[in-house]
Amino acid sequence: MPGPTVGPADDTSTAPAPAADTTSGIGRAGAGRAMIAVLGGLTALGPLTTDLYLPGLPAIAEELTVGPAAVQLTLTFSMVGVAAGQLLFGPLSDRFGRRPPLLVGLLVYTVSSVVCVLAPNLSVLIAARFVQGAAGSAGLVIGRAVARDRFQGVAMLRFLASIALISGLAPILAPIIGAQLMRFTSWRGTFGALTALGLLLTLAAFGALRETLPPQTRDGGGVGAALRTMGRLLRHRPFLGLALTSSLSFGALFGYISGSSTVLQHVYQVSPQTYSLLFGLNSLSIVVMTQLNGRVLAPRFTARALMLGGLVTAVAAGVALVLLTMVWDFGLAGFCPPLFVLMGSLGVVLPNTAAQALGMVEPQVAGTASALLGTGNFLCGALVAPLSSLGGRPSAVLLAVVVLGCGVLATVAYATMCRPGWLRAAAR
Repeated sequence: MPGPTVGPADDTSTAPAPAADTTSGIGRAGAGRAMIAVLGGLTALGPLTTDLYLPGLPAIAEELTVGPAAVQLTLTFSMVGVAAGQLLFGPLSDRFGRRPPLLVGLLVYTVSSVVCVLAPNLSVLIAARFVQGAAGSAGLVIGRAVARDRFQGVAMLRFLASIALISGLAPILAPIIGAQLMRFTSWRGTFGALTALGLLLTLAAFGALRETLPPQTRDGGGVGAALRTMGRLLRHRPFLGLALTSSLSFGALFGYISGSSTVLQHVYQVSPQTYSLLFGLNSLSIVVMTQLNGRVLAPRFTARALMLGGLVTAVAAGVALVLLTMVWDFGLAGFCPPLFVLMGSLGVVLPNTAAQALGMVEPQVAGTASALLGTGNFLCGALVAPLSSLGGRPSAVLLAVVVLGCGVLATVAYATMCRPGWLRAAAR
């Protein structure tokens, strides 16, 4: 695989990566804040695209005269689009730079959002949602690649934490904003809001983002070269271990997201307002721990110590969740606290996994590496999501088992494939 250009995997240096150009982009404080704000908005585009229209699903089914299960396909195909789009935009950003593919993705996102507004039937809406998800993934994959272009070690974690502070608010606010929009407009109006957001981010990216991958450092190969790079990365044991750790941790997150709504509202009989509050608190747990990880913990502890601490905490929370739902039925009081702890642990595991994985590749293939990480995350999430509702009935025990299983597998992947010696060898 391409040789890494950074120090050891547990490096805590705060210096910019050698390839960084500190005279543009985020080199100046004002430009840096603008870039962080735009990249945060771009990474927030994913959850906003997923969650903003959810309150309108019943209205979509009624207007287009289809069943609720059929309408759910608009969500499924959007997630598949996000996974597939990253495999496209990652290699493109390595070859043509970060800025051109990002702007193209945003333009396509805006146009596909208009198609969603005007969709005459469910088939057109599903197709437009797939394209919308694929195009919106450009911000996700290129945002991580930009972090690799500019920083390494703790500095990369701080940059990712700054972006996460903005993007992490999206899943908290999106259902609330979507519900309020439905008071004044139809479900088509929610897609109109996404159209306006896409246009706004296109203009912001055009004005605020500067190229972070100079032409002389780009990967000049075509599709074949990109596929060979993916193959080398997937055959590289430490990178594959980190990718599996990230995907399985993301699976635990999606297992919670997909199952918590029905479990809380149908098993524990909470109101939609209470569910929104609990969902927001858990989202806040991830945001807070991501900030603590990047700004407080990372300068004081090695990346491996933080990873193992986060994974062990996730497994402990999963064990507690199983015991408190299967063995001792403490009701809602036993269900919510372990999930809050689990979400916080993922706020440590996920950014450290991305920083370690991207830190061991050269900047010219950071887009491809970022694409593999993101695609693995969403594919695992898509596979895990239905597991929490097997049998057709919401089950707190089943959700707990899914979360615990993902946490255990993630821990095993990291412990067996990311040993200190192998990580140090990968960083030479």
